[in-house]
Amino acid sequence: MTMHALSAPEDAETLRENRARIAGRLVGRERELELTLAAVAAGRDIVLEGPPGTSKTTILRAITEEWGIPLLFVEGNADLTPAKLVGHHNPARVLREDYSPENFVPGPLLEAMQQGGFLYIEEFNRAPEDTLNTLLTAMADRSITVPRVGRIEAQPTFRVIASMNPYDNVGTTRLSTSVHDRLNRLAVDYQSTADEERIVALRSGASGALGERMIGDAVAVTRATRTHPDVRQGSSVRGAIDTVLVAGRLAELRGVEDPYGQGYPELFYDAMIVALSGRIHLDEAAETTAEAVLREIWEDRFVLEPHKAAPG
Repeated sequence: MTMHALSAPEDAETLRENRARIAGRLVGRERELELTLAAVAAGRDIVLEGPPGTSKTTILRAITEEWGIPLLFVEGNADLTPAKLVGHHNPARVLREDYSPENFVPGPLLEAMQQGGFLYIEEFNRAPEDTLNTLLTAMADRSITVPRVGRIEAQPTFRVIASMNPYDNVGTTRLSTSVHDRLNRLAVDYQSTADEERIVALRSGASGALGERMIGDAVAVTRATRTHPDVRQGSSVRGAIDTVLVAGRLAELRGVEDPYGQGYPELFYDAMIVALSGRIHLDEAAETTAEAVLREIWEDRFVLEPHKAAPG
C-alpha cells in the first residue's frame, strides 16, 4: 500500500479496510486511530500530545506496518543537532577521498525521506531551535538540500510525527508559530479503566482469581497516582503491567494463592513500591516521598475502602 493509492478517491474503501485491520491490533483507541490515520493519509504531519504510555507509538507502528513503510525513532533533546538529524560525511573516508555523496552517512531525517517512512520525534519540544528549523524546511518543501550531496526529495509517504508531554515542561523549547502552523495536532490522554485492564491482562498474561484481582488492583492504584495532589505526573499503564508481573512472582515466592487471604495486601504493596515508585514524579513543592504517596494510595484501596478491592 502506498500513499499514491490512498490519495485516490476510488480507494476510500481501501482506507476503511486499513482502519479495520489496524484497529484489530489495538485495545480501544478507535477515535485516535481514525484521526491519526486521516491526517497522515491526507499527507499531513502531526503532533501527538499526551503523557507517556498512551499508545502513541503503538498506533504509529500499526499504521506503518500496515502500509509496509519504516518507522524511524528520534529522541528530542539538546544533543539532537541538525547534523545528527540530517547526516554527516564519514570522517575516515573524507580523509582518503575528500567530500563526496558516496561517503555521506544519512541521518534519520534523510532515511525517512528516502525510504518514505514516518520520522517519529519523541519529546519534540526538547529539540534545539536550529534542529526544529531544519525539520520545518523538510516539512514545508518535502525536500532538503545537503551541502556536497545535493537535493534530497522525500518519497510520497514521508511524514514527520512529533510527540510532546504536556505534563513536563522542564527543559523544553517554546515552539514557534511557524512550527505550529505546519503541524496538525491530536491530544491523546489516558485510556478508560476497562481498556487499561484489557491491556494489562494481555501484556501480563495474568489469569485466574488471583490474576484477575491483581489486574483490577494494579489499574486502580496506577490511575490513582495520576490524581494524587502531590504528584505532578503519575504512572502510565506500563506501571500497572509491571505491578501485576512483580506481584505474580512475589505470590509464587511467598506461596500466596488466595487473592483475599491475609498475605495478599502486603504482597501487593511491595509490588507497587518496586513497579511504581520510579514512575511517579512529585510536585516540586511536595514535602513527601514516592513511597509515602504509594502507601497512602495503598491504604485508600486496601484499608480505608477495602470493599473496592473485594468481589461484588
